[in-house]
Amino acid sequence: MDSLFLASFLEVLSFIGYIMLALLVLLVMITVHEFGHFIAGKIFKFGINEFAIGFGPKIFSKVKRNGEVFSIRALPLGGFCSFKGEDQDDPDPSAFNNKKPWQRLIVLVSGALMNYILAVVIIVLMFSFYGQSAIMTYTVEENPPAIYTEDNSFVSRDVVLKVNGKNVYILTDFISALDGKKEGDSVDVTLVRKGKIKDVKVLLRSDTDFQNIEDTQTLCDALGITYDINLESGQIENIGLRSTGVKRDFFTTLVNSFTYSFKLAGTIFTVFGQLFTGSLGLNSLGGTVTTISVTANAIKVGGLWSLLNIAGFIGVNLAVFNLLPFPALDGSRALFTLIEWIRKKPLNRKVEGIIHAVGFIVLITFAIFADLQQCF
Repeated sequence: MDSLFLASFLEVLSFIGYIMLALLVLLVMITVHEFGHFIAGKIFKFGINEFAIGFGPKIFSKVKRNGEVFSIRALPLGGFCSFKGEDQDDPDPSAFNNKKPWQRLIVLVSGALMNYILAVVIIVLMFSFYGQSAIMTYTVEENPPAIYTEDNSFVSRDVVLKVNGKNVYILTDFISALDGKKEGDSVDVTLVRKGKIKDVKVLLRSDTDFQNIEDTQTLCDALGITYDINLESGQIENIGLRSTGVKRDFFTTLVNSFTYSFKLAGTIFTVFGQLFTGSLGLNSLGGTVTTISVTANAIKVGGLWSLLNIAGFIGVNLAVFNLLPFPALDGSRALFTLIEWIRKKPLNRKVEGIIHAVGFIVLITFAIFADLQQCF
């Protein structure tokens, strides 16, 4: 009993460590985002009230000679860069709303730009150390009908590079390349098999009318990939397609790192589109707690590779999400600034402030709802 308790205790401590790493990833990404705003603000001499790492009560605070406050706060779930006169009129020439619109626009998008730059750097490191992200056929159907041979099917440990001439980095690339195909269609696939690159015409075993980007069951059925289904939830638990890495030369690695970042950004827009049409359910989303939990589990299973991969994904995600024109986000503030620039006069500051405040409440409420939904 003592040894069992000790093992359980050590496992809990280990997972707490993964949680801390996940928190660190999120905190670094948010801090880098706010630092982008800070640096751009300093360049254009914006008045800055406070640069904070984290939320909640201050645990460390330092006031600079120019009045700027640097603080570290108790909750490592965010951060902010507070500009003078950001949400109201202020006579100070350095106040946010007194600066030229084009300067404000640069300050507003600099956070997302810093997130994207860091994400690309992380992806380049990941591709350099572990190889370009690719999909490997982990398990395939045993004893298939005689029509399916190694010349027109996948075998175990095939690493897929391209499908119909399109690079395959993630499962959604597979789904996008095959969507709408019919049983019996032949698909051109470039893969690595037993260490050699070869081209194979894969014969599809079923139609590929995907419901959404999470429809991996349809994908596996069409490719002859085996998988396990949880009988209670009806969800695929152990998919026969796994992420892996393929070493490429430096120039190809660099180019494909940018391509991969664009793929991640495109996936975000696809998710929003499918949520809007109803083909993807809200249960596919999660808030901050879910993000931390998923990140911790990914690091536990995949180690440093997963840490780099998910850090890159979070960086691209933050960059894209913050530029959406939703109230309280940088994209919305940029839109209001652009309208002011075109009209030659601002909209009512109080109305804009109320819109952003309501948007912030909606975002927080939705994030909590999404986390609770994942729990229950």
